[in-house]
Amino acid sequence: MSLDNSQIQFISDIKEKVRAAQYEALKAVNAHLLNLYWELSKAISEKQASGWSKSIVSSLSSELQREFPAMSGFSVANLWLISQFYSEYSVHENLVPLVREISWTKDVLTNQIENNTYEKYLLNQTNFEDVLPENLKKQAYLAVKDNYTFDFLNLADKHSESDLEESLIKNIREFLLEMGSDFTFVGNQYKVLVDKREYKIDLLLYHRKLQSLIAIDLEIGEFEPEHKGKMEFYLSVLNDKVRLPHENPAIGIIICKSKNRTIVEYSLRTATLPIGAATYQTTSSLPAEYQALLPSANVISQKLMHLLDSNH
Repeated sequence: MSLDNSQIQFISDIKEKVRAAQYEALKAVNAHLLNLYWELSKAISEKQASGWSKSIVSSLSSELQREFPAMSGFSVANLWLISQFYSEYSVHENLVPLVREISWTKDVLTNQIENNTYEKYLLNQTNFEDVLPENLKKQAYLAVKDNYTFDFLNLADKHSESDLEESLIKNIREFLLEMGSDFTFVGNQYKVLVDKREYKIDLLLYHRKLQSLIAIDLEIGEFEPEHKGKMEFYLSVLNDKVRLPHENPAIGIIICKSKNRTIVEYSLRTATLPIGAATYQTTSSLPAEYQALLPSANVISQKLMHLLDSNH
């Protein structure tokens, strides 16, 4: 059946109305779920303050998971985390309303809470402050974590860089979820030519909000100063040969098994292109040395308030 222009436009308008309705429904569901988590954490926190024993959380977790098996987020660890979040931030009047404005879906929010994502963003080591324009700094900071959790890979303790890369590609959905919601996959072992010589970038992603190519260099050992030089080379080539005219400069993320924060700081100090240095782990539990670096509730609150003030 052949359609004329008016009929095609009519169908297009209807499709758009359906998409808009779906989006509004999703936002409403998210708002109700987030409100549920907030009220749940409030109830737990208040009962703890009144003298109830910690065992109530374990009992509550078991009952909720038995009664609502299709819903995630009711593990003992997660209930304690959201209870702690309420205890620490309910006293800040400006922050409480924002809980109901978070746009993540339930599963993504749960994943972010359980992986201590907000601390990992606050701790990240980059040179963005010195090399990026003001209009890109804030979003760039939120694009790089200090530590990535790749517990979905099922890798042995000893693995090669190719093992790590291949496993990330095979689990690309989980990998992009851990990287962040605005990343899309471009390619692995991405080839660039310089004076007839071929070089390969481990992973190349694209960040939609930043409109920047993101080059990722995977290292299974400790961060070394020479990693910075290699990344600067990749970024220069991407900017000259791959970046489109409307796109912002490429950004590099060096992901290592471990890093000395002082060495990273000295290395990035002389970098003229935007680079972040991060670590990765293949288990969901943070190592003790990393936990010691997590900022206090006051520090997190101050950073959030600074972000709010700067947006007004």
